[in-house]
Amino acid sequence: MSTADWRAKPEDVAAIVDARHGDAFAVLGPHETPVGLAIRAFIPGAANVDILDKERRAVLTLERVHGDGFFEGLAQGRGRFPYRLRAKSDAGEWEFADPYAFGPTLGALDDHLLVEGAHRKLYERLGAHPIRHEGADGVRFAVWAPNAQRVSVVGDFNQWDGRRCPMRKRIDSGVWEIFLPALGRGENYKFEIIGVDGALLPLKADPFAFQSELRPSTASVIAGLPDFAWSDSEHLEARASVDPRRAPMAIYEVHLPSWRRGEGGRFLTYDELADALIPHVVDMGFTHIELLPICEHPLDASWGYQPIGLYAPTSRHGDAAGFQRFVDRAHRAGVGVVLDWVPAHFPTDAHGLARFDGTALYEHPDPRRGFHPDWNTAIYDYGRREVANFLIANALYWLERFHIDGLRVDAVASMLYLDYSRKSGEWAPNPDGGNDNRDAAHFLRRTNELVYASCPGAVTIAEESTAWAGVSHPTSAGGLGFGFKWNMGWMNDTLAYMAADPVHRKYRHDKLTFGLLYAFSENFVLPLSHDEVVHGKGSIIAKMPGDEWRKFANARALYGFMWGHPGKKLLFMGQEFGQTREWNFDAGLDWGLLDHAPHRGLRDFLRDLNRIYRSREALHARDCEAEGFQWIVVDDADNSVFAFARFGEDRARPVVVVANFTPVVRERYRLGLPRAGRWREIVNSDAAIYGGSGLGNLGAVEAAPQARGDFPAVAEILLPPLATLYFEFDEVRYPFESTRVDMS
Repeated sequence: MSTADWRAKPEDVAAIVDARHGDAFAVLGPHETPVGLAIRAFIPGAANVDILDKERRAVLTLERVHGDGFFEGLAQGRGRFPYRLRAKSDAGEWEFADPYAFGPTLGALDDHLLVEGAHRKLYERLGAHPIRHEGADGVRFAVWAPNAQRVSVVGDFNQWDGRRCPMRKRIDSGVWEIFLPALGRGENYKFEIIGVDGALLPLKADPFAFQSELRPSTASVIAGLPDFAWSDSEHLEARASVDPRRAPMAIYEVHLPSWRRGEGGRFLTYDELADALIPHVVDMGFTHIELLPICEHPLDASWGYQPIGLYAPTSRHGDAAGFQRFVDRAHRAGVGVVLDWVPAHFPTDAHGLARFDGTALYEHPDPRRGFHPDWNTAIYDYGRREVANFLIANALYWLERFHIDGLRVDAVASMLYLDYSRKSGEWAPNPDGGNDNRDAAHFLRRTNELVYASCPGAVTIAEESTAWAGVSHPTSAGGLGFGFKWNMGWMNDTLAYMAADPVHRKYRHDKLTFGLLYAFSENFVLPLSHDEVVHGKGSIIAKMPGDEWRKFANARALYGFMWGHPGKKLLFMGQEFGQTREWNFDAGLDWGLLDHAPHRGLRDFLRDLNRIYRSREALHARDCEAEGFQWIVVDDADNSVFAFARFGEDRARPVVVVANFTPVVRERYRLGLPRAGRWREIVNSDAAIYGGSGLGNLGAVEAAPQARGDFPAVAEILLPPLATLYFEFDEVRYPFESTRVDMS
């Protein structure tokens, strides 16, 4: 073998210089040959390059073989040894370790698990990770782009020059990786990719970035895996010991950027939000905060529902450590945190996942399954194991790394149906003609199974608006495995009823009774969500008919009815005090409204309602079981009156809920009750302290032992106008034991 054989082939040199080479590690760095160690480097701008040994002595001067900065040299008779590069130019001199002298940082097991779709902690391997590797500190970069011809990591550290840091491709998985020594946290970076057809793609953000630049900038930021010294063990232990179906759940839904703004309209930091939001939630008696998506997203107007960085808490409020502190403080205050999670679609912004390596990689290749016509977004290819792995690992990431208590999964219906929002001819049916997306259903089942197996006490909640059977049933019973499902039908029917003038409500009576026909077919959450207070729909208060007094009376009556109704509760921010205008994502809530008595009254009522709801087992323990509910008055459409009993585990302390949805006072209204004796009035939405007319039952009513309908006792009560009342049997007093009383 001649000494000339150690040199790089001219075509390889040209490909490296032109950033077209698909395997830079086969050319650059140290390569053992029969005549010695060949060392090659591409350093644009350098005039001279020396090889330094571990004592930093120059042991070899490389020859410049291409004017753009390709150098090579032969250390005759030497095998591999640790070295550094020293480059010189007219601008100065600099030293650095050669990235191409380091071996791989990933292993065969990583390849296998990714290809099988079984890498539960994929985020620990892909992305940018500060590590120590082969004796050097630096950053490991890894990205999945199997169809790319070349991938480079670019950033401020290499002048965004894709020629400088081309990556090593792992053939078995299609992952590209590189270790860049001496690099640290805080640097901006992206991936420069040449696609399958040889075209240079727009720079791509890291799908596994743990931090991103603040919009409108779109670079990923080297941050490393979020780590934190948690102090919420008591909360997690308590969470794991409770069946959430039988526990109180009153959720306060929040869009962090518009809950409150700082001076000049700036976003509050996660710590500032913890200072203000968590005490408010505690004071109001909510059990959980549900956050609209906080994954990094480029467009404020998407409210987070078009995320680019699924692994990065939005930089609008700070970094991942700030969000971890927020969750930890919520937990120490006894408040759970639910995160809106968006696996249904992703935006097609150039720096995102769309055609990531020049092909339909994350999205389904058939646009009839891979493109969402309503939102102009891409739909994940749930049948591709690597894509499902990316999403499942993300769900577990939020639960494990951020101690999130639950995921509310957005737009589940759009995932489940191939013809969702599509006309005939715009969708491709299954071979048997079915319209169900079986890949998506399998993905959801697998996600739910892993969440419940890996994170004791955590819950998943589906936003699913159709009659798909078994959304919240176990996968072992053929269900999708969610813990809960939003009851969209209840929401639509109830709001339609409440928007009607009271004089017309008797014609819509079934709007409030129909939901009980299916109330126990799923584990339901009753939502009055952000979607109901935007796009011309008006706020909850604005939906209510009548003058100001009637609007607030209607709202209090609605909340009373809702909190008494079977199902967990969810209320969007601002509605607790009667926000009058529609939600504006670009500004804070109108907190100044609390200077006005009607708004304070509504807030105080909801605070007291949450206290009663949480402290009475009958109001939450059997939300998901028909045995926990019984109609008392279901057919009094003429008076727009509804009454029902709620029962706990042993039926010992029932609570009776009575609602009068007209502005007419109903005196001596006869009502069957589960027991004879004294029933205390524990909730009255018409109380003067809440802004009501102050009518009621002087604290209690007496039920006589006289059968009425299916109940063994009867009482006469006063129903205030536009009001909801709760009665609880008084266990302290002896039961009513007089002889039968004629109440005709």
